[in-house]
Amino acid sequence: MHHEDQRPRKFIWPLQAMPLARVSSLSYALLIIYVSLNPFDFDFGNGISAWAWLGAPLPRFITLFDVSVNILAYIPLGFLLVFAAYPRWRNFIALGFALTLSAVLAFSVETLQTWLPTRIPSQMDWWANVLGGMLGGLLAIPLGPQWLSGSALRKRFDHWFGLNWSACALFLLFPWSQIYPQSSWLGAGVWGHAIFGSIDWGTTVINQVVQETAITALCWVGAALLLSLGMRTKAPQWQILNGLLFTTVLIKTLFTALQFGVEFSLIWLTAGAIWGMLIASVILRWALKLSSARKFWLALLCLATATIAINFLPDNPYFILILRHWYQGRLLHFNELMQWVSVVWLPLAIFWVIRNQFLLKPQH
Repeated sequence: MHHEDQRPRKFIWPLQAMPLARVSSLSYALLIIYVSLNPFDFDFGNGISAWAWLGAPLPRFITLFDVSVNILAYIPLGFLLVFAAYPRWRNFIALGFALTLSAVLAFSVETLQTWLPTRIPSQMDWWANVLGGMLGGLLAIPLGPQWLSGSALRKRFDHWFGLNWSACALFLLFPWSQIYPQSSWLGAGVWGHAIFGSIDWGTTVINQVVQETAITALCWVGAALLLSLGMRTKAPQWQILNGLLFTTVLIKTLFTALQFGVEFSLIWLTAGAIWGMLIASVILRWALKLSSARKFWLALLCLATATIAINFLPDNPYFILILRHWYQGRLLHFNELMQWVSVVWLPLAIFWVIRNQFLLKPQH
């Protein structure tokens, strides 16, 4: 072997398509469509032309909040579209591609809002969306393609999940499934009183701290074990899952402040929630050493027990109290989307685990 062959070669980023960026762009575009057109109660017989909003005067009252939201909503789309265009188009050609698609999507959404009784399309919203798409594209150009597909973050997720992108998607979606208010922390994925209906306990008194501690611990152990089944064996699973829990707490705090006010941002973080997370983390330290089959059945047992407890035990009185202060207002459609995420996360996770652990398990 020649000495030249033993020298380390400089890595050159290949000119390959970026499926992660394309899937992310499509997913984010669908999210924009959902939030912009929900609840989809179209009235095509209202007698208004589809293009009427183009010639309509600007709204009498223009708030900084509305303009900012319309700009910010399209910045991630423009950002992702620049990477999605790679390697066919790069630099300012990719910027033009991102700007065009952002403009077309915003135009389509504004036009469809013509037939929604609860929406008022306007040129101001469209221009704000186009500006957001352009800003996102301008932010992406200096970073280069390696930032999204070859970054340390991407490599980290590859080290944790390998090619198991379904598990990675469930992992990233978990914090968002906990935003919608729930009677017990981390109990959103087990459907509240949707299965059996609320039970009238009359004057019976139940220790709320003990109740919420148990439910929180059961939910986190169950969800964490399901997620661990999609991770590589050599990955630091306990540390990763604790990091996910910490991120979930931060996101929950932020959106609780937006929904209820800063003074209520930590009202959900009760003694029961704290003790439940601590106890669950200790249990996970042991449970993560189990075999895949035992992890699966223990996760199902924990989540089934939590489901029964949430549906049969009375709601936390602090939860009922905080709902009285809940004015959804501008976050109404976002909250509806987060409610759907909280409902579908657990069924998707269980379906994925069953499919991968049993249906697709290689036969010996």
